[in-house]
Amino acid sequence: METQANATAAPGVHTDLILLASAFSLMFLGLGMVFIASNVMAQTNYGDPFYFVKRQGMYAFLGVGALLLGRKINYQSYQRWVYPALFISLICLILVFIPGIGGKVRGAARWIRLGPFTLQPSEFAKIAVVLFLAYSFARKREKMKYFAIGFLPHMLVSGLFIGLIGIETDFGTALTLAAIVFTMLFVGGTRLTHIVLSLGAVIFLAVMAVLKDPKKFDRILSFLDPWKHGADVGYQLKQSLLAIGSGNLWGLGPGQSRAKLFYLPDAHTDFILSIFSEELGFLGFLLILALFTTLVIRGLRLSLKAPDTFGSYLALGLTLVIGLPAAINMGVVSGILPTKGLSLPFLSYGGSSLMASLLAVGILLNISSQVKRPTGAPAKAAAPAKDGVPSVI
Repeated sequence: METQANATAAPGVHTDLILLASAFSLMFLGLGMVFIASNVMAQTNYGDPFYFVKRQGMYAFLGVGALLLGRKINYQSYQRWVYPALFISLICLILVFIPGIGGKVRGAARWIRLGPFTLQPSEFAKIAVVLFLAYSFARKREKMKYFAIGFLPHMLVSGLFIGLIGIETDFGTALTLAAIVFTMLFVGGTRLTHIVLSLGAVIFLAVMAVLKDPKKFDRILSFLDPWKHGADVGYQLKQSLLAIGSGNLWGLGPGQSRAKLFYLPDAHTDFILSIFSEELGFLGFLLILALFTTLVIRGLRLSLKAPDTFGSYLALGLTLVIGLPAAINMGVVSGILPTKGLSLPFLSYGGSSLMASLLAVGILLNISSQVKRPTGAPAKAAAPAKDGVPSVI
């Protein structure tokens, strides 16, 4: 953490406009791209080309409310609600498996039905786990190198959430949460030996899960050679690469995507960046990359400047909650990583992801508002009076 002796600004006044502008820019770009990528399918399936963007707009409205609430509430007060938040998140992750409450899509039980809408608990569970880790690390910072204090309890709690998310099945989110946990453990001061050994065990279990699940194994095959498997398991990745490639530098123009015409599955969700790149080209891709990079840099910078240890760890974790899925999604749509169901924060269609991301930004803004900042240059010393008139050096 960074301290400044001459900082006198009152906490709660400052707003990180760069962080806020990056998040809002991504959100509005996402709303536009959800409409562009989904209007044909929405018209065909629902008789309304605005079906998906209207729902996403409602979630954006709620998400902005969550951002404003997160910005207003003193982040330090969350320490009193860490365990209730964990408990509620755990219950919600269990509810997705109960018939009549949980909703399934393509065999995956990841959602809770709320009338005509759905909620994906795993998106908010990531924030709950980050809150727990930040709170616990801050309390145990002098003992983090001890296995029974700094490592084991954090792995047991996090492992429970990762395991529940994994059996939903939401392999991508489970791996993302595991990466967040290991990164925070490393930064928090856990012994590297403990991290390496447990990471090896996680990798082994992940490999076994892939080998035992034909669907996951097929995704690895399509990743290794999407063109060979382009007619079956590699079809989605092949169409994504074709869309990105056809955009060239400048793109085909807004609304001119061909891949959204039922060529690319999940065009408005996991692969929305492919449509964006097809229409706005490589420069459009760079724009999205620049906005996410700016947001992540501001978050990491805030982690170094936070007023206390809890705020520092919390800022790091929330930045990872946004930055890691973004990096993985970009890697997937461009063929750098194997295909997995992981949305792009702010841009992909999905209300839970959008609301959780905006809430995370709101909490980051509150932490930023309490960073002490210098009010300006110190006053100049008065020089001895000359001819009865004081002068300033």
